[in-house]
Amino acid sequence: MLTSPKSLITYDKKNLDKTILLTLYKNMLKPRMIEEKMLILLRQGKVSKWFSGIGQEAISVGVTMAMEKEEYILPMHRNLGVFTTREIPLNRLFSQWQGKANGFTKGRDRSFHFGTQEFNLVGMISHLGPQLGVADGIALASLIKNKKQVTAVFTGEGGTSEGDFHEALNVASVWQLPVLFCIENNGYGLSTPTSEQYNCKDLADRGKGYGMESFIIDGNNIIEVYTTIQKLAESIRKRPRPILIEFKTFRMRGHEEASGTKYVPEDLMIEWAKKDPVVNFRAYLMELNLLTEKEDNVLRGSILDEINENLQIAYDEDEIVPNMSSELSDIYKLFEFKESIPSSKTEEIRLIDAISQGLKQSMEKHDDLVIMGQDIAEYGGVFKITEGFVEAFGKERVRNTPICESAIIETAMGLSIAGMKSVVEMQFADFVTSGFNPVVNYLAKSHYRWSQEADVVVRMPCGGGVAAGPFHSQTNEAWFTKTPGLKVVYPAFPYDAKGLLATAIEDPNPVLFFEHKALYRSIRQEVPINYYTLPLGKASLLKEGNDVTIVTYGAGVHWALETLENNPQISADLIDLRSLQPLDTEAIYASVKKTNRAIILQEDSLFGGIASDISSLIMEYCFEQLDAPVKRVASMETPIPFIGQLEEQYMAKGRFEEALLEVLRY
Repeated sequence: MLTSPKSLITYDKKNLDKTILLTLYKNMLKPRMIEEKMLILLRQGKVSKWFSGIGQEAISVGVTMAMEKEEYILPMHRNLGVFTTREIPLNRLFSQWQGKANGFTKGRDRSFHFGTQEFNLVGMISHLGPQLGVADGIALASLIKNKKQVTAVFTGEGGTSEGDFHEALNVASVWQLPVLFCIENNGYGLSTPTSEQYNCKDLADRGKGYGMESFIIDGNNIIEVYTTIQKLAESIRKRPRPILIEFKTFRMRGHEEASGTKYVPEDLMIEWAKKDPVVNFRAYLMELNLLTEKEDNVLRGSILDEINENLQIAYDEDEIVPNMSSELSDIYKLFEFKESIPSSKTEEIRLIDAISQGLKQSMEKHDDLVIMGQDIAEYGGVFKITEGFVEAFGKERVRNTPICESAIIETAMGLSIAGMKSVVEMQFADFVTSGFNPVVNYLAKSHYRWSQEADVVVRMPCGGGVAAGPFHSQTNEAWFTKTPGLKVVYPAFPYDAKGLLATAIEDPNPVLFFEHKALYRSIRQEVPINYYTLPLGKASLLKEGNDVTIVTYGAGVHWALETLENNPQISADLIDLRSLQPLDTEAIYASVKKTNRAIILQEDSLFGGIASDISSLIMEYCFEQLDAPVKRVASMETPIPFIGQLEEQYMAKGRFEEALLEVLRY
């Protein structure tokens, strides 16, 4: 470690007493000494990877000490000081880094990619940007519950180039969320210097564009960090609003140890080494006679003992033994379905009415449920499903959003972390591509990684037959059925839609709820007027026969019904899957083993669709009972066209009857 007879950083201790000053120093020294030990272990092959925060400790420690313990912090992988200042037992951190069972992810994710509700910390994912929107969600829950708390979230200057940064700051500003956005500007995004990352003098200037206050802080000056953040946090608790902070600092080691620092000019390294936050604050305390060499040595010895004792505890733990059962069971949070019985009193309503009614009754049942989406408040949504909801539940729970799918899905994740439910309406299912990353990488993986449920339903108005063209007509369920951790529901009837939506909202796991737009106002059914639930993963047998099994869902159900009505000689089992993930394979196998023939109908284009997987499953588990090859019927391998005659040609509906007859002729 560098030594300095005199501090080269100018400190103003204000009214901070000795205890606080020494605690600031101790809290910086501890992560520094842990890192120095980890670098040794890395070279010995005892930890797999290390992202160093040496030189940046003042930011992590100053921010964390300025926050209340009940307030959430969302750190990055250079924020070891956040974890240690929150007093996480070191043996658990060491176990996490070594992939031991006592770590926070059971060996499923590395380094700081974890969260812990016990210490109110939410770690990053490698994509960096999503945690900014997650912080919005945690802060929104605080605002709704009037908890008067601040949420602090970290990012690097490189992460500010991501779209999630813009979306999260915009949402936080529009909704006046109590978030501290903390940019650690350490000079390089891996090897890319700031001059190639953005074209403005200070990142803090971006705050003006979002209508929020912003500040620049010397990130190596622990007193400036601590006192400024303490003052700002207290102000936010009294008057909720977001604030953008740019900490000027420097990364003294590589992005991670393997990458080194050869791309950094040597004179720059020397200049910043002189500004070392730990070395300079130690010198400052000695100048004030608040710390002696002997006291410092005693402190270092105590920390080293703590490190070694906890390392030994971690070493002594058993290695993880792979267990396929626990791996699979931890993908989802356990959900025990409890049936709410439908009443005998019914009314004939359309699919769109059933969804609206199910959503409204869920809002009445769950006080902690928030709905978010574009134009869903006073306007009632483009399909009018939430019309009248603002008057019934207020704008806190029925929230118009800016056009920012990523940030809103991330906000929903943050609400779940803070103990609230949410439903996010994609205006059209096609638009989920703009929020794809948080769906498949954050919602889907959180429970498996660190046992944090994503209590989120994403409503997906989808499907063709409405002359809406390539970007308002896709039925894109296959993007999600193959992603472990997500559930996918796709009802075809009003009765199912209402009951399944209620269950999806009760389920603490993330659910993609597909709603076919062409069925919204064309399908009517008698539906119970009360709140009721239906189990996910349970198919519906609509027709029974002996000649062939038809497996389908969504609009395909109605195409199959029409085909069977036009061909009364065909005796078929017609299975409406209703849920695609979980999939009712038991119902499929039982039917195919009875009829000995199977045809699968989907609206999506063929290659990579769920029909392919169902066909493969039938071949694997029912091969000896088959009298004919399994047939798949799907739409054309093109984007879905706009004009009616091209759309009609594209859709699978026009090819299903002949394909069905072909299976029967075999």
